[in-house]
Amino acid sequence: MALDFERTDIGLPPGSAVYVGDRRPEEMALSIIGYDPVGAWSKSAETIDDLLQYRNNSGITWINVNGFKESAAISRLAEVYKIHPLTIEDILNTERRPKVEEFDDYLFITLKEISNPIDFPFTFDQISLVLTADTVITFQETVGDSFDSIRRRILNNSGRIRRVGADYLAYSLLDSVVDRYFLVLDTLGTDIEDFEDRAVDFKDTTFISDLQEAKQKLHHTRRVIWPLRENLSVLLRTESGFFIDDLKPFLKDLQDNVIQAAETVESYREVISGIMEVYLSSASNRLNKVMKVLTIISTIFIPLTFIVGVYGMNFAYMPELSSVYGYPIVWGIMILIAIGMIAFFKSRDWL
Repeated sequence: MALDFERTDIGLPPGSAVYVGDRRPEEMALSIIGYDPVGAWSKSAETIDDLLQYRNNSGITWINVNGFKESAAISRLAEVYKIHPLTIEDILNTERRPKVEEFDDYLFITLKEISNPIDFPFTFDQISLVLTADTVITFQETVGDSFDSIRRRILNNSGRIRRVGADYLAYSLLDSVVDRYFLVLDTLGTDIEDFEDRAVDFKDTTFISDLQEAKQKLHHTRRVIWPLRENLSVLLRTESGFFIDDLKPFLKDLQDNVIQAAETVESYREVISGIMEVYLSSASNRLNKVMKVLTIISTIFIPLTFIVGVYGMNFAYMPELSSVYGYPIVWGIMILIAIGMIAFFKSRDWL
């Protein structure tokens, strides 16, 4: 998982965050979008104070924070929007399980985004979302996201997003992350179809390692999707008013998509288990055939070895040692024994 650092004290000065793992967050990037039914605008900023001066008090505001390097700047934003210190800890600690929490002034949602749905290992970036009456604040672990289409919809006045409230924007962001999950599942589905053909190809030396990699992908994807099912159930049951009743069908549809994705993951896991069983069964049958042939060959040579062993003893007085035809006679007997045993094995359908 792409991580990553955690702060144990919200009051730490800039640059004093404690990093965990090999990957360090990107430089912080700040942006803000404001809109209403009439118009929309977008700004980027160097500091939190520069960003806050662009706040649109008459419409909807979307603040996006990429990267967690400047912890003091995030604390400054939390101070302005009255975000609880425990929420900031959850935002900065990217190892936490996805969750939904209600506060008096805002609703907090955190989930995982798969930033590279094609390559492996997957990179899971945490997306944290704070929803107030007229503002959405998103905190992203690293620079880069899947929200460009939403930005275009806002700025180009495409769809209904500018005619509704901040709750619809929050829903759209969640929906964008969930759509990313299906890209991953499509990729995994293609890989699994390929495994079904490769399962009986014993010349494929990378089959087991590739199958194990796909199994790990499914395991990581499951850990991301399953908690989101629970979180969306919480959102549907909430009485806080941050999501209006008209938006509940959208959230229900989003939950259905997540359930479908979760069921697809479980289906893929069963298919992979079945493919592994087919592979092991095929390998076992192939080994049995090899062992059968080797056993038959060994059985044929047992009497031949006995005859050769007997006449290989160094005794001076043995029958037929002086016979002119002793050598070809022994060969003839051994050949007849071998042919007879092969005929017997075929009559019993052992060959």
